[in-house]
Amino acid sequence: MLEVRQLSFSYGDHPVLHEITFSLQPGTLLSVLGMNGSGKSTLLKNLARLLRPQQGRCLLNGKELSLLSDSELSRTVAYLPQTVPLSDITVFEAVLIGRKPHLGWQIQPEDLQETTRMLDLTGLADYAGRKTTQLSGGELQRVAIARTLAQQPAVLLLDEPVNHLDIRSQIDVMDLIRNLTLQLGIATIAVMHDLNMALRFSDRFLLLKGGRMAAFGASDVITEQTIQDIYQLQVVLQQVGGLTVVVPCPDQEPSHRHQD
Repeated sequence: MLEVRQLSFSYGDHPVLHEITFSLQPGTLLSVLGMNGSGKSTLLKNLARLLRPQQGRCLLNGKELSLLSDSELSRTVAYLPQTVPLSDITVFEAVLIGRKPHLGWQIQPEDLQETTRMLDLTGLADYAGRKTTQLSGGELQRVAIARTLAQQPAVLLLDEPVNHLDIRSQIDVMDLIRNLTLQLGIATIAVMHDLNMALRFSDRFLLLKGGRMAAFGASDVITEQTIQDIYQLQVVLQQVGGLTVVVPCPDQEPSHRHQD
């Protein structure tokens, strides 16, 4: 189980995160939601140890992540940023790079086997010999996910994994992330902007406002009042095809309207 306890972070004298506390079981997908500047990406970078919190602890199965060596951490926590540049190499080679935390002096058979397994799990087996420059946006994101999971992490951190994709690719990639989270038994945390996409695929929700926890829990924490408080937006929640859908109210005053 991943536990985050009283995590706080500041950029210099500017506080960004305030005493964030939550826990996440393996096989669970958590969406982190909130306005721009609320601390979502900063939270992921603290969990990935790209930033060091001023206060708080992060533990996995009771073990302090801050005490892990860099190599141990890279075999435990995998972080996928918003944009990942890929060189003009084959899909197989791109995914094999994810084995770096496990590599010794040379590539071992188990590294090739794990790369092949990730290609199979992400539906990329038929693309193994294709150059990454020949892939669509959705296919490239699958490659990036496969490469990240080749690290064999217990915790997967995804910063806006589908925002640059078309709607069909968004659904396909989120469905893949959800299935792999369950199949591999990992704890996945994804920064999301689309409330409806988050509601469709996530198990848990962490809502941030001004760097503070506004809500945490299952889908019942996503209420019309909570959304209004965090996004300054009036919405209604409706059921469509068995899914909860967030619909902005059509008659609200635009925040950018100028006064005469």
